[in-house]
Amino acid sequence: MMPFGAEPLAGGGVRFRLWAPAASYVELVFDSRFFPMRGMGDGWFEHAEPSARPGTLYRYRINGGQLVPDPASRFQPQDCEGPSEVVDPAAFRWKDGWKGRPWNEAVLYELHVGTFSPEGTYRGAMRKLPLLAELGVTAIELMPLSDFAGRRNWGYDGVLPYAPDSAYGRPEDLKALLQAAHELGIMVFLDVVYNHFGPKGNFLSLYAPQFFTTRHNTPWGAAINFDDQGSRWVREYFIQNALYWLREYRFDGLRFDAVHAILDDSPRHVLDELAFQVKSAFGNERAIHLVLENDANQARFLGAAKYTAQWNDDSHHGYHVLATGERDGYYVAYADAPAKHLARCLAEGFAYQGEVSPFTNEKRGEPSTRLAPSAFVDFLQNHDQVGNRALGERLISLSDEQKLKALTSILLLAPSPPMLFMGEEWGCTQPFLFFCDFEGELGDAVRNGRREEFARFAAFSDPAARARIPDPTAEATFRECILRWADRDMPDGRAWIAHYADLLALRRKHIWPLRPGPGRYAMLGERAFTVEWPLEGGGTLALLANLGDAPLAAAPAGKLFHAHGNVGQGWSVAWSVA
Repeated sequence: MMPFGAEPLAGGGVRFRLWAPAASYVELVFDSRFFPMRGMGDGWFEHAEPSARPGTLYRYRINGGQLVPDPASRFQPQDCEGPSEVVDPAAFRWKDGWKGRPWNEAVLYELHVGTFSPEGTYRGAMRKLPLLAELGVTAIELMPLSDFAGRRNWGYDGVLPYAPDSAYGRPEDLKALLQAAHELGIMVFLDVVYNHFGPKGNFLSLYAPQFFTTRHNTPWGAAINFDDQGSRWVREYFIQNALYWLREYRFDGLRFDAVHAILDDSPRHVLDELAFQVKSAFGNERAIHLVLENDANQARFLGAAKYTAQWNDDSHHGYHVLATGERDGYYVAYADAPAKHLARCLAEGFAYQGEVSPFTNEKRGEPSTRLAPSAFVDFLQNHDQVGNRALGERLISLSDEQKLKALTSILLLAPSPPMLFMGEEWGCTQPFLFFCDFEGELGDAVRNGRREEFARFAAFSDPAARARIPDPTAEATFRECILRWADRDMPDGRAWIAHYADLLALRRKHIWPLRPGPGRYAMLGERAFTVEWPLEGGGTLALLANLGDAPLAAAPAGKLFHAHGNVGQGWSVAWSVA
């Protein structure tokens, strides 16, 4: 039973609990009735109501005035500012037997539920799962689902972390999606946001201002309070949220958004406490994998009894510069030697392990050479790297087939778990744009802010060029991102799918059985390198890559099991085991 929110009781009725330390008087409101909640000390209010039941719509009234949703609501059928719905977490009938999959078998596929299928729902996504299983995908990663204001959003503006947004269906529909994925052998991960709340629909400052602190600042304003006075229940709120998704929905893992913005100077960082609580709760019951996004490259959070892996932006940036030659923004830190940066990532994890980044002129990262390749999730594209471009272009619109097929031959066979972005497998050319559903002054601020954000880029220094950046608040912008599945069956789409499927079949056969340790790399030229990974049972996995046009006098070491292009010639890749 969660310490927060509404819990159906075994004997009937519902227990309601709210942490409202700044409130002197709280009432439970449903069916036009008001029920005083009893103060329990330490800011807690509680009421057990025999007449409430699953399906009851309720709110809380603070000090006889403002009506607010439950901050631990399990569902918001009328959006984030409407009433909360009592949900019975035990009502869904799960099929037992799923124990998860080992991390070395992870092939992740990131998707946005609202744009992944024509329906834009959990049920719509469920109908596409067999195609992903056939491709070789073993895990889907859902962009955040926490209830947000409006009907369309990336998910990073969520304000009710326990309530999957009603735009995509009901809680039982989400559980059905997980059940269907597990029956196909597919793990399901959820992206969660614990570094900020969205700009609309959050009422915590009214009755629990202790959720925020001025001790730290983030790109989104005042930081969430993980280390200041009153932080105990704030920390617990998010730790319980992680456990909630893993228990009630049976997610196989979580991806934690931008943890470099989770600021905590307490003796035990909340990330360490969260990982400990999750591992203690599940033990050997089933495989649970926790993945970070951390721009600070803090290797301290990765390893045994900690976090399973981290998204590796460094390797992405190396891949991207090799494919496109771009130097704007953070790509400037990789433009000097993209192949060397990529080789170091493949072998050692991070490209920046304490060196000064030319982008910030500050030291970035921590040594990662002790960590196995499995601690780093690699990708050529994801929602950030595509959607945070002004025009949302995918890599296929910025590079060419020869380069992309060589780079995917590295990505999909390297020991680090690979991740694809929805549609990538068929060479999708549609943009993935930033979109939201805000109106009025907030909508104007988002629209104008989005365009001004790109003023520092040469291509958008002209106001007329910035005016062409799609309006993120327009429904048409959202609709442009909904995948055209018919393109998958076109000749180009089928050719790309065959390329990805063949590589993933080789991964299952040649890479899954291995247990590579931290590698070592050697440069053979500005754009050519080798990487070797020692194997647990002896031997070596080796990569020879020439990611430039000039030919190379080199041969793969050991028994060749995959070659793309003519080995040693321009844009060629060779994989072997010695």
